[in-house]
Amino acid sequence: MSDASSQGANPPFSAADIGALAQLYRGELSRSTVARTRLDTTTNWAVATTGIALTATFSTNTASPLPLVLVGLLVAVFLSTEARRYQFFDFWRIRAHILEVYFYGPILRGEGPRTDNSWNQILANSYQNPGFHISWLEAAGRRIRRNYGWIFVIQATSYYCKLLIHPVPIPAIEDLWARASIGPVPGQVVLLAGLLFHSIWIIIAIVTLRSRRGADRERPPRPERDAVLELAQGKLPRPATPSVRVP
Repeated sequence: MSDASSQGANPPFSAADIGALAQLYRGELSRSTVARTRLDTTTNWAVATTGIALTATFSTNTASPLPLVLVGLLVAVFLSTEARRYQFFDFWRIRAHILEVYFYGPILRGEGPRTDNSWNQILANSYQNPGFHISWLEAAGRRIRRNYGWIFVIQATSYYCKLLIHPVPIPAIEDLWARASIGPVPGQVVLLAGLLFHSIWIIIAIVTLRSRRGADRERPPRPERDAVLELAQGKLPRPATPSVRVP
């Protein structure tokens, strides 16, 4: 007797077990939703502080570019926090996705709950020995490519525009060093530190892009028809009507 037929005769989960798994899925989905909301919070902080720094820097002709330097460091702190939060979001999201694919999927296909591929054992081991599925660097790389890269671009572009053209364009390169200097720190050192600062994030984004999870996975071709959209629009496929022969 095959595994599928034996599972049909002896379901792996009772009605009480299925109810408990449904509650477990609701819990994991709630955790992933909360974690996703926390990601938006730190991104909003980064955008808001960058906007405040831009306002302070370009508000008057005598305003210093220092707020843009400080906000770059503050955005880096937000990025570090968000990468850690993304690790938790990825952790909860994967658990919910496993239940969607291996528990609810067979039920929706009319096969009933199945455990022939031991997904339940793997998930149970994950509860006993939890661990992140993505490193901090990979999480930071994802957030840089999605959100923080643009924030850093705006911050760096605004900073150099402040040095070069605000309030008036610089007549010589020596004026650039003078505008970039911060107290006793020469302008050349400040600009070199800024270049190194942004280079670190660029390197992280590129390196993690090549080593990201699923990078070597084959992408299925885009279907000509969006069956899910048609289903949502009420365009259900109609069963074939048997022909009736009239004697």
